[in-house]
Amino acid sequence: MPPADTTKKRRHYSGKILYIGDEVGERGREWFDVTVEPDGTRTLRAKCEIDGSVVHNFRVLRDVTFTLDGNWRPLDAFVRITVNDKFMGSSWFRFGEHEVECEGFTVNEGRISQKVPVARWPRSFGSHPVVCDIWHLGGWDWKSREKRQSWQAVMSSPLSSGASGPMIGLSTFTADYVGEEKVTVKAGTFDTRHFVFPLHDRPQYDSPEHVWYAGDDLLFVKIRWDHLKTTYELVEYKEGA
Repeated sequence: MPPADTTKKRRHYSGKILYIGDEVGERGREWFDVTVEPDGTRTLRAKCEIDGSVVHNFRVLRDVTFTLDGNWRPLDAFVRITVNDKFMGSSWFRFGEHEVECEGFTVNEGRISQKVPVARWPRSFGSHPVVCDIWHLGGWDWKSREKRQSWQAVMSSPLSSGASGPMIGLSTFTADYVGEEKVTVKAGTFDTRHFVFPLHDRPQYDSPEHVWYAGDDLLFVKIRWDHLKTTYELVEYKEGA
């Protein structure tokens, strides 16, 4: 067995995102902390709050722990949701080459135990922190010249707020690559890649979602979604424990 590579060390980074509505101002916020292991495996810990407003007439609190491997494939996740300060559901997800599993309990469905077959390991999982909207793009194939790519994804809720379930939902995820842009937000100025999530697989919405991320960590920088009349912006960022 070859000796372990001791030159690489565990990394940490963290930040805060504000959800800023065009008419209502701040309508939510998200705190995230990420640990990256030497082999590229990373674990996200996120707390997300959505305030009751004209955009969403209910309050949401979401706690998520989500781990991906060094190729950005989802490994496992835990999602817990409260709506209007009342428990909605909590579930644990596990991903594999041929199957996605979910064990949980929700107010609407009661005790759930799902095993859903898949043709291949899902390339992304939507657990609904906006950090994870960006992380769908870990499945992007940079060896391809195609500016539009699609792949199978797993979602914990079909709602834009993520305020249902949580349980397994399969969907097709599509993204368009726009190009490289320099973006300034409260947390600083970043060299980003700009993508659009089009209406191609989202007929329930009336506008595409624009997203910007920075670096190999797919660091969330900004999202703009006219459907919710909201800009999501990185306002704090820190590297290290």
